[in-house]
Amino acid sequence: MNITARSEYAVRAVLAIAAAQAGPGGTGDGGTGDGAAIPVSVERLVTVQQLPRKFLEGILADLRRAGLVVSRRGAAGGYLLARPEEAISVGDIIRAVDGPLAEVRGLRPHETAYQGEAEHLPTLWVGVRAALREVLDGTSVVQLRTGELPEVVRRLTASPEAWRNHPAAPSHNDGS
Repeated sequence: MNITARSEYAVRAVLAIAAAQAGPGGTGDGGTGDGAAIPVSVERLVTVQQLPRKFLEGILADLRRAGLVVSRRGAAGGYLLARPEEAISVGDIIRAVDGPLAEVRGLRPHETAYQGEAEHLPTLWVGVRAALREVLDGTSVVQLRTGELPEVVRRLTASPEAWRNHPAAPSHNDGS
């Protein structure tokens, strides 16, 4: 899976909005003590997360269309989460900005078909999609923000091998 800049920036923006809404005491009012959530401005997201403004504006529009954030106009305007942070998954965010979690040549994994030796590839592709769903749909914004990640993520990342890059297959275009 290639995690695009759009997906990464979207997750970072949602995390920043969630953190601002939770406030220092986790009260949901940005720390004001009055219970009212304070919108996070685009400028603050650009500054805090060091994101390119124009790119971020498009991402926020996608998140709004997907029902993950709402926008407030005016001098004190900005963005708020449309749902509680525990009800938004990382998978929701990625789908909002980049579409399906797994595609094979523009097809959903279960829509692929192969002949001969490759006939079992659709099963593998569906398995890959299921694994992505388990991790990304199983991780909420609040879990990611607080570091209290789901058991499946803790288990998968417990091995030092998970943190190592695997070398790419050798190139056969070496002139020989």
